[in-house]
Amino acid sequence: MRGNGLGGLTGSFGRKALTWKARLAGENEFDFRFHLHWDTMSLANARTGGNMSTQRFFAWMAWAIGLASFGGSPALAVDPPSARAYHPRQTPIVEACKKVRGAVVNIHSERKGGPSDAMGQPTQINGMGTGVIVDPRGYIVTNHHVIEDVTTLRVRLADGTTAPAKVIARDPETDLALLKIEVAKALPTMTLGTTKDLMVGETVIAMGNAYGYEHTVTVGVVSALNRDVVLNRELTYKALIQTDASINPGNSGGPLVNALGEMVGVNVAIRAGAQGIGFAIPVETMIRVCSDMIGNKRRGYGLGISFKEEVDRPKEDGLVRRRVFVDRLEPGSTASKAGLKLGDELLRVGECDVESCIDWEKGFVDRLGGEKVALLVRRDGGETKLDAQLETLGKPGLSEQIWAKIGIKVQPVGPELVHKVNQQLHGGLMIRDMRPDSPAARAGWQKGDILVGLHEWEMISHENLLFALNHQEKSSAESLRYFVVRNLQVVKGSVPFGAVITTSDMGQ
Repeated sequence: MRGNGLGGLTGSFGRKALTWKARLAGENEFDFRFHLHWDTMSLANARTGGNMSTQRFFAWMAWAIGLASFGGSPALAVDPPSARAYHPRQTPIVEACKKVRGAVVNIHSERKGGPSDAMGQPTQINGMGTGVIVDPRGYIVTNHHVIEDVTTLRVRLADGTTAPAKVIARDPETDLALLKIEVAKALPTMTLGTTKDLMVGETVIAMGNAYGYEHTVTVGVVSALNRDVVLNRELTYKALIQTDASINPGNSGGPLVNALGEMVGVNVAIRAGAQGIGFAIPVETMIRVCSDMIGNKRRGYGLGISFKEEVDRPKEDGLVRRRVFVDRLEPGSTASKAGLKLGDELLRVGECDVESCIDWEKGFVDRLGGEKVALLVRRDGGETKLDAQLETLGKPGLSEQIWAKIGIKVQPVGPELVHKVNQQLHGGLMIRDMRPDSPAARAGWQKGDILVGLHEWEMISHENLLFALNHQEKSSAESLRYFVVRNLQVVKGSVPFGAVITTSDMGQ
């Protein structure tokens, strides 16, 4: 049986349409009962975000009957504005796809492990996946298994632009990872929804790089909530969303969105041998883990704050609203010194509006120690401006000496970022910034590299690096040997002594 659709959602009265009809019927029995005959009226009403009251319905009936009694026809009369605005093909699903497409990226990866070639070298295995842009500066969240053990990562944006990607942080336990690409302009992001009001039977959309077909869209319903799925002995997924929207190889890391275009999950797995059984990580888990991963980039200084989020939907058919409140402050911390108080609602950090705890971390990422960051909070019904003075990375003077001698700014990172390469490594120094034409740049170092060794010494602190730079054994060597971790590979090279500025050259 075919019709013009319901709620602008579909062109047939199938399972998804009936789900939507049942919801409307629960709110207004006339929407369901007279749907077949008053299609345009109920559809236009649904698209304007309201439900037709009984009084308004009978007003429509009176108008139609009155015209008929005078030989007129409702079809020939001037339609009300809501009816004129209705477009039978421009459904909420179409609108949602348009809304989120720009924030979905396709990920191409290469890893070693294929059969050896004629020269005895292992061949490359190509992989594919999907990611979601979570920050306009090029931060992307995806699944950990998409980037695990890869040697090369490239991201393709919705406009066709491609860029190499670096792994910033990973959380194997939740199967999430954070990537970074360099961008020339701000990238689009996606509205974050919630699973707190997600309904079984609700329409959802999966978008991703299915089998390499970029931005493939599939539509289904929420089949179940809070599913625990055991993948193997090492990995068990908790509280997943189950859906019958088709999730195929290559969809991993892509978004699961609702009909409003809000991201409600990260697609992660399918049931082998089954049809219509796929799973997604709830968006709340993604927000929490992604916030922690972004925060790891500023390991050199702590902020001393924790939050609580309040999530509601002011209008039933409107977008979700998230608010972030200060829940705990550490005495003497950066947040405490800035003047934040318990119960403050966070509105803005720097130029970043705060709608989730991810936004708080985004406001501080890539900031250097010693910088002052403007804060805006709501307190006692009014807005208050504050300034957060970030702690200096390393001991006073060390960062400046390293910058002058070799042209890099570094941040200590823990062993979790280098253990994949070598379990014996204790950490390293991530290059956060680099001076063009500096000794480090001429040696081929890149931002995002993790320096783990220089000459004969392991690099885990600013003191280690400065010691190595100040104690060059020129009598026995002509260069400093270095070891950096890049894309889960150790890259070796050397910095010629002549390229390193001596102490007497500092300040020139």
